[in-house]
Amino acid sequence: MNTLTPRTQTPDLSFPLTNGDTWNLSEQDPDSFTMVVFYRGLHCPVCKGYTQSLNKLVDDFKERGVETVTVSMDSEKRARTSIQEWEVDKLKVGYDLSEEQAYNWGLYLSNAINDNEPELFSEPGLFLIRPDGELYYSAVNSMPFGRPVLKDMLRAIDFIQENDYPARGEVNAMELQD
Repeated sequence: MNTLTPRTQTPDLSFPLTNGDTWNLSEQDPDSFTMVVFYRGLHCPVCKGYTQSLNKLVDDFKERGVETVTVSMDSEKRARTSIQEWEVDKLKVGYDLSEEQAYNWGLYLSNAINDNEPELFSEPGLFLIRPDGELYYSAVNSMPFGRPVLKDMLRAIDFIQENDYPARGEVNAMELQD
């Protein structure tokens, strides 16, 4: 598994959106952060609730200069079904995240354990990326639960902006051994 380090450049990331556009991290120019939320897919009821919560808060993030997008390894058909069934109308939703992209972002991968799940899918992750592509914050989960609370993220972003708080966690454990 690959681990991303705060204060370093994030990997390239590009994927199709359900609105017909292609989303590219390198083309994002938010006032504060780009927030990329990786979700498991249509099969996940926890993802449904999390995505619905994020959809309700998109404008609150945007007020803070944070552009949001969510993506999974689901096919276009499954992603469109998610939008429809989950009633997601404000959020940009991507699909066809590749196994290589998931690895490059340090996401855990899981194999299906029942017929409702895709053969292979990524577990959740949430990343805040500065406009220059530098990683500010990451949370990667090996299970569908335990994700950052989105309203807490809003309060954290307020604190970050009010206090010019730097990214933390930049010291690599391998550097400490030298």
